[in-house]
Amino acid sequence: MPGTMATLSEPVEPQSLKKLSFKSLKRSLDLFSPVHDLSAPSDPKSKEIRTSYKLHAEYEAVLNVSSQPNQSNPNASSQGEAGQASSSSQLLALPGGQDPTDSEKGGNQNAIVVAPSALPKGLNDTSGPSRSSAGALVSTPGSSERFQSTFALMERIPSKWPRPEWHRPWKNYRVISGHLGWVRSIAFDSSNSWFCTGSADRTIKIWDVASGKLKLTLTGHIEQVRGLAVHPRYTYMFSAGDDKQVKCWDLEQNKVIRSYHGHLSGVYCLALHPTIDILFTGGRDSVCRVWDIRTKTQIFALSGHDNTVCSVFTRPTDPQVVTGSHDTTIKFWDLKAGKSMLTLTNHKKSVRAMAMHPKEQSFASASADNIKKFTLPRGDFLHNMLSQQKSIINAMAVNEDGVVATAGDNGSLWFWDWKSGHNFQQAQTIVQPGSLDSEAAIYALSYDMTGTRLVTCEADKTIKMWKEDETATEQTHPLNFRPPKDIRRF
Repeated sequence: MPGTMATLSEPVEPQSLKKLSFKSLKRSLDLFSPVHDLSAPSDPKSKEIRTSYKLHAEYEAVLNVSSQPNQSNPNASSQGEAGQASSSSQLLALPGGQDPTDSEKGGNQNAIVVAPSALPKGLNDTSGPSRSSAGALVSTPGSSERFQSTFALMERIPSKWPRPEWHRPWKNYRVISGHLGWVRSIAFDSSNSWFCTGSADRTIKIWDVASGKLKLTLTGHIEQVRGLAVHPRYTYMFSAGDDKQVKCWDLEQNKVIRSYHGHLSGVYCLALHPTIDILFTGGRDSVCRVWDIRTKTQIFALSGHDNTVCSVFTRPTDPQVVTGSHDTTIKFWDLKAGKSMLTLTNHKKSVRAMAMHPKEQSFASASADNIKKFTLPRGDFLHNMLSQQKSIINAMAVNEDGVVATAGDNGSLWFWDWKSGHNFQQAQTIVQPGSLDSEAAIYALSYDMTGTRLVTCEADKTIKMWKEDETATEQTHPLNFRPPKDIRRF
């Protein structure tokens, strides 16, 4: 006992003292209650403390509901208010239901029966409030005061997430072999009659789209070819590789007519401006360089990234250049001033792939942490894709129908609905016989000009072509969509 008094003499915080008093009151009620079914009456002071603490601590969100009937009598005592609040909370009203005073006039149309499991802890005891014949929770004369609190059922807000469109699943219909190394890059001709691929075997091969047959092989690089682009108006093709070289090929003569020197390390990506005759290349020297394709001169060196620039796309209006880097950032560039306009820091991992929607003013960026959508030109974050591929994503593309394809380093090829971010198909590439399972990576992919074919470039030295399954219907492949509760803002 002296030890107990010594500990109580120490200064105790008011909140802790209040909790201790509540515990002591509860223990006393449980031990010395004359009838176990009914709790002993407490003095008015402790009842007031308990009621106010319970209301404010646990039911603060619905206090206004219980306090409305008391507004007509502002001079009522605190004990009377507590009794009025408890009496007005004997019915459970549905959201949007009638006024509490209507129960006196016309009955309990909005009163509902609550299952014992749905009640708070303690309300499914026999000492709690009983149910009337109308289904309302009615407090018995001998019920405990601590059970007389306010409860309300909150209406569940329906999800505002857009419902995805139904898309046919994609299937592999052709495998093309011919390269002797990893296939690292791809580009389509504007006429949609042929496409070119660059490989780690240092060659560029041109293939017929309809038949998949080899038409031409170009040699000139001394390292793997990382990037390709075909000019839509001229007979020019541009290539870049790990040999620090950027080359312009004349497809009428099938030879290199210009080389653009300036990169200090390997070149990982390139893109052509849609309206101006300039070329953008990004590489391991952390710089995106801007070239005049006619004079071989370097216009700008867009510096600001801290690591490899591995993805780039261009637009006819500001921002005309958008780059993604291994430093996890995305930068918008002012082409007139040669400076950065905006830096997006939403990703936590390297941004290895980006794709702009062909119709909407928005783009998506892919990283190992997530795939995110942003608006253009302001760069506002829209939302994440609803699933995580859990792989390093090397490439992504989107067609006019809103089908996004993303290629992973583990051979996973996932298809998404652009509008909602719903993943409707997960495919896994099959390596060629004789290849290792670790050679299932997909390094590049692209839709053709119509958006009906998809071509993937893979580590097993093959090129695979995909198309929609025409036999699929909404009955055979139903849409399994579960909308999220909220938009993840990170």
